[in-house]
Formats: sequence, C-alpha cells, structure tokens
Amino acid sequence: MEQVVDGEEESGRAVLGRTLKFLREHAGKTLGQLADETGYDKSYLSRLESGERLSKLAVMEDLDSYYGCGDLLVSHWKIARYDAFKDKYKRYMALEAMARQLRVYTPSVPGLLQTEEFAREVLSGPQTTAGSTEEVEEQVAARMGRQLLLRKEPSPNARFIIDESALRRPSASAETWNGQLQRLEAVAQWPNVIVQVLPFSAGVHHLMGKGSLTLLWQRDGSAVAYTEGHSLGLLMDDPEDVMHHHLSYDRLRDLALSPSDSLTFIRDVLEEHRT
Repeated sequence: MEQVVDGEEESGRAVLGRTLKFLREHAGKTLGQLADETGYDKSYLSRLESGERLSKLAVMEDLDSYYGCGDLLVSHWKIARYDAFKDKYKRYMALEAMARQLRVYTPSVPGLLQTEEFAREVLSGPQTTAGSTEEVEEQVAARMGRQLLLRKEPSPNARFIIDESALRRPSASAETWNGQLQRLEAVAQWPNVIVQVLPFSAGVHHLMGKGSLTLLWQRDGSAVAYTEGHSLGLLMDDPEDVMHHHLSYDRLRDLALSPSDSLTFIRDVLEEHRT
C-alpha cells in the first residue's frame, strides 16, 4: 500500500484512508450502504477515507470485523495515529511504543494512565490543543492509542512517579475525576506497572518546576531521556545525558512513597472524593 508522491512518503493517515476506500469498493458498497450497515455517519466515514479524520481504535476494530480482514485496519491505524502528533514528538512516540522499560515522573496525571474522559478535558484547554473539536478528538484518540503499549505482549516494565499535586487537582466533572482515580488504582495493581506517589511531605526536590521526565530502554539496551515542560520537549540519547537523568530519577524515586503505600494513598484520595 505504501507509495511515494513527489519524493515524499505518503502519510499513515492517507494510507489508512486509501485502504478503507479500497475495502469498501471491493465489497461493492457505497458510503451510504456502509453507513446503514455499520451505524457510523456517512460524512464521518467519508472523512476517514479522505484522510481528514483519525478515528478511535474501536472504529477500526469494528470495520476490520465488518470486512473480515483480520487486523489490517488496526495495524494501519497504529501507524496513522502518529500523524496526530507534532513532528518533534514523533521520534519519541516511536521509541515509547517499542520500549521494554519506562520510567516516568510527572507533576500531573500521566497521559499513559489517563481515561478518555479525563484526557479530553485536559486536551480541550486553551493552552493545549488549539483548534476544532475534531482536532481535540484526534488528540484524544492518539493518546488512547499510546496506552496500548502497556498491555501488549511482551509487556514493558513501567514505573510512574506522580506528584501529589496531580491527585489533589480534580477535573471539572466529579464523575470524570472518580473514573480517573479508579483508573490509577487499577493500573497500580497491574503486574508490569509500579505507581508511586511523591507526597508534599517530601519537600522541595530537584525536578520541581521543571516539568516531566521520561526514561526509555529498548530491547538492545539503548536508552533515551525525554524532558518536557511549558510545551517544549527535549529528547536526549547521549549516554552521559541519559545517565545524569537516570540518577536524577532514582533520587526522586527514593523520596516517593512505596508502591503499597502509594496504592493506599490513591485509595484514600478516592474515598475522600466520594464522600
């Protein structure tokens, strides 16, 4: 399906759209018939075929089942979702998707652990996703797609250190916040994931006010460090830089609550919210 146009590689979204159109026409269906038989809006399906929209993963699963083509559309979708990210993030996202170990510190709820509803609220802010509701939905779909890496086989070993401030700043919707806290509680019990809370009682620390830090290790042992703050991201693969940030992460881990105490902390916050 890949092709080169005017010396440039065709985008993943364009390949997905062209595949959708090919499958529909091969099945002898019009857009109207497809809409009637799948329950999806005709104009929505048209924009998917033209590459104007990025759907949720569930839509591709439905259409894979409808056409009986295995996981063809899901596979194309996993590539197309990168088009929703800015160019400077694409290399990081590719490395994240293949990582065997992840170490994350963030002063907010990590994107990899957000519910769809919470992510939508975060990405709808004026300083995050500028543009239409459709653009926000594409960002939400892409963020949900990132989370697939935590459940794939073999699953990566992941550790998240979350600042207490993230748990004390609820979303605008009580229902959304309840769902998000439940999500954190559930993920903290997955065998491949460790969640630690960095409490206020830990005091001032060296990453305060500097944004988030992520460390990724690949199967071959190579590693990168990624820092992000104030909408600026920096990806580093120099061994000295990675080692410096690894040591920095370890110091922060030592200040955080233990995994079991962190789970208790999350449950206490959840109970406080419910009452």
